[in-house]
Amino acid sequence: MKEEPLSYKKAGVNINEGNRLVKEIRRMLQRTKRKEVIGEIGGFGGLFKLALGGYKEPLLVSCTDGVGTKILAAKMAGRFDTIGIDLVAMSVNDLVVQGAEPLFFLDYISVGKLDRRKTKEMIKGIVNGCRQAGCALLGGETAEMPGVYPPEGFDLAGFAVGIVEKSKLITGKRIARGDIIIGLASSGLHSNGYSLVRKLFFEQLKYKIDRFVPALRKKLSDELLKPTAIYVKPVLALARKSLIKGIANITGGGFYDNIKRILPENRIAVIDNGRWTVPAIFKFIRKEGKINDYEMFRTFNMGIGMILIVGRQNEKRVLANLKKRGQRAYSIGTIIRGKKEVRVV
Repeated sequence: MKEEPLSYKKAGVNINEGNRLVKEIRRMLQRTKRKEVIGEIGGFGGLFKLALGGYKEPLLVSCTDGVGTKILAAKMAGRFDTIGIDLVAMSVNDLVVQGAEPLFFLDYISVGKLDRRKTKEMIKGIVNGCRQAGCALLGGETAEMPGVYPPEGFDLAGFAVGIVEKSKLITGKRIARGDIIIGLASSGLHSNGYSLVRKLFFEQLKYKIDRFVPALRKKLSDELLKPTAIYVKPVLALARKSLIKGIANITGGGFYDNIKRILPENRIAVIDNGRWTVPAIFKFIRKEGKINDYEMFRTFNMGIGMILIVGRQNEKRVLANLKKRGQRAYSIGTIIRGKKEVRVV
C-alpha cells in the first residue's frame, strides 16, 4: 500500500485552522483599538504611532509576564475566559507601578493542538483585560507546537509597553518617615501561589475542581478562576496628580519581597494586618494547610493586590479619589525609620 505524502497538518500543525482563528478574532481586537494604532491585525508587526506632543522627556516602560500554574486550574475546569484577563493584569499592573500608562499589549499563546474555541476564549479575556487597562491589543502569536506540549497542553505569555514622563516616574526614592501605606483590595488569589493552592486542594484535600466549598460559599472553580484585578485607571489618576511616592504590585513574593523593592535603604514599612478583612480563601488555605502567617504573607496577596505609599497629608484625598472610582482601599500601615525591611504585625 502506497503511503500518503507527508504534510505539515499530518505532523500536527494546521495552518488553515490558525488562519480561521485570525479571521474570527479580528472583530474582537477592534474593541481595544486606540487612535494611535495604524493598520489592522494580520501583518508581520503591529504599528503604533507615538503621540509625544504632551511629553518633554518621555520614557517607554516594558513588561512581560505569564499566568503561571493558574492555567492548570483553567484546564481542570475547562474554563478559559478569565486567564486572558490575568495575563494582561500581570503586565499592566507592573507598568502602572512606575506611573506609566499602558499603550499596547502583545500576547503569545503556545498550544499542543489548536482548539479554536478554547483559544478564542483566552483571547476574549485578553481583549477584556486590555479594555480595562485602556491599552490596545496590537498583535500576538498563536503557535501550534506538537511534541513540545501534549495535545491539551498550552501556555500564555504577555508583553506590555507603556509611557511615562520622566519627571512623573514613580521610584519610591521620596518615601519618608510618617508616610501612609494604602492597600488596594484584591479580587482574590490573582495569579500567584497556585502551585501551593493545587497541592493543598487537589493532593492533600483531594477536592474536585467543581466542588462546592461551604467556607467559600461557592464552587472551588469559581474561586480559583477569579481574574486578577487591573488597577491601571484608578492608580494613573493619582499618579498624574503626583500624589503617590511609591507603588508595589503584590505578586510573587507577597508583601515581604514586593514592598521591599521600592523602599529606600533607611525605611521600614510596617503593615497592620488587622486593618482590612482577609478574604475567606486565604483563611481557608491558612487553616487547612497549617501555614504560618509569614509564609502566607510571602506567598499570597491576602486581599491586598497593590500597595500605594503616600504622604500623610494626602491620605484622605487619595482614599476619597479611589472610592469615587469604585476602588476599595484601606490605610494599612506606616513608614518608619530603620534598615530597609517590611514588617507585618
